[in-house]
Amino acid sequence: MELATYATTAHNSRGRQYPDFANINRSPFQRDRDRLIHSASFRRLDGKTQVFAYHEGKNYRTRLTHSIEVSQITRTLCKSLGLNEELGEAIALAHDLGHSPFGHAGERALQNSMKNFGGFDHNINSLKIMTKLEVHYPEFPGLNLTWETIESTVKHNGPIKKITSPYLKAFNQSFDLDLKNYPSLEGQVAGIADDIAYNNHDIDDGFRAGFFSIKDLRSLPFIDKIITSFLQLHPECADNPSLIIYHITRKMITRMIFDVMECSAANLRRYDIRSPDDARCQKRFMIGFSPKMQSELKELRSFLKEYFYTTTPIARMDMKSQRLVEELFSLFMNDPKLLPMEERRRLSAQSSDSQTAEVICDYIANMTDAMAIEEHRKLFDPSSRF
Repeated sequence: MELATYATTAHNSRGRQYPDFANINRSPFQRDRDRLIHSASFRRLDGKTQVFAYHEGKNYRTRLTHSIEVSQITRTLCKSLGLNEELGEAIALAHDLGHSPFGHAGERALQNSMKNFGGFDHNINSLKIMTKLEVHYPEFPGLNLTWETIESTVKHNGPIKKITSPYLKAFNQSFDLDLKNYPSLEGQVAGIADDIAYNNHDIDDGFRAGFFSIKDLRSLPFIDKIITSFLQLHPECADNPSLIIYHITRKMITRMIFDVMECSAANLRRYDIRSPDDARCQKRFMIGFSPKMQSELKELRSFLKEYFYTTTPIARMDMKSQRLVEELFSLFMNDPKLLPMEERRRLSAQSSDSQTAEVICDYIANMTDAMAIEEHRKLFDPSSRF
């Protein structure tokens, strides 16, 4: 398929941070995708919370399955809009690479713990993983991905007007990520695919966990309409809520994808977007939902907040998760000798508190839920020897 003029092309890539070999069989963005898939950090996403912690059930989404769903939606949208599917896929697979254990509760814990040391943001941690912490090659640190994959992963939520992270500031000085402008159109697609994926799989996961019923969902007019139409065609499924839920999520994802396609195509025409830089220099996202869909999404998010995200079981698990991460961080800060030897080797007798905090934050952020729980047990349970 021929790419649109506003698509990011491999031959116009700004390259990699370090000299790297060329590959005649795979494009630079395909190689980025493959390096991400083969990274330890990507595999660990299977053990990191999306909404439910790893031990709460195997049928719920994890950060890994969420990333795969985002990738699938991204490829669909990129293909329909004439964008670079390979770049979009790489950004989608990388977008949550830096998430801490226990999802947003773990992120809050690290934000609190790091508030005097530059803070914590999972997008910046994704950058650190891609450019420093994943070491697969003797010639350079990190995965040495293309500028386009790194730039749009860091900025898939939008421009970064104020740099608070010391790591981002130092990296940006050597490999300018054009932080004040919007990401590529492929990065914008990955960002909106993230919204489509989590809003819809949270309907599925929340229902299957028993937080709300089909009747509750029918309080949303647009979902009630979907259910009514489905049951008119398949009245025999009225007593099969599982099939109804599958149909709701399938139909909602399809509606959102077509809405984004139509709205984004109109934006690209309206703002006369002819090149990747035309899109980056705008003062708004070019990829987006229509006002009608935005209104429906607002209603859906309010529903999920009331019936799911703020319920007592979720709130209690978030509290326990946040406390566990904060206790780990505090313990290591008070006595860095408790860190594993591999992490202690990154420190010296002259290491500042800021340097120590960074090493501890890297260590905890890259744990899975199970690793964090086990480390906490070893350190706080007197019956555990190691």
